[in-house]
Amino acid sequence: MITTAVQDVDDRFVAAAHRILADLVAGGAALGWVDPPSLDEVAELLGHVVTAVRQGDGALRAAHVDGQVAGLGYWLRYARPTHRPHADLEKLAVAADAHGQGIGRALTAALIDDARRAGIEVLTLDARGDNSAALRLYRSLGFTDYGRLPDFVAFGARRYDKVLLMLDLRAGSS
Repeated sequence: MITTAVQDVDDRFVAAAHRILADLVAGGAALGWVDPPSLDEVAELLGHVVTAVRQGDGALRAAHVDGQVAGLGYWLRYARPTHRPHADLEKLAVAADAHGQGIGRALTAALIDDARRAGIEVLTLDARGDNSAALRLYRSLGFTDYGRLPDFVAFGARRYDKVLLMLDLRAGSS
């Protein structure tokens, strides 16, 4: 597996990201969509992320296995001036057929390193409360819980907690 920083996206990368995200959402993954996103939605999202990356306000990483995109993740800096030293790890997605290969761990570790280099002090994220594998991964990398919103995520008639996690990257922390 190879993990790379992404500075720009082409049609091939957008199509691969779309496949991963749409397949995961169709399978019930909590990635911010109830229904699988369209190719245009993913292209728009990645365009926004790449713009942030170019401005120093984000990082986008991709993992490749056998030359194919197997996962992606990104963080974005908070926009408010008082929150500029903070960023939110907004998406981490690994193709279903690539789960269990350490891709999520490698992507998250690379994104944490990118955040440190960018001067981010606190990296936050949230996860659906029933996503025990993701929660276990984030906690193993040093993220700690700082809140929980009971029954916050609505998926049809089902409700799930939203778990809020943070990683303090300030010197002497974590």
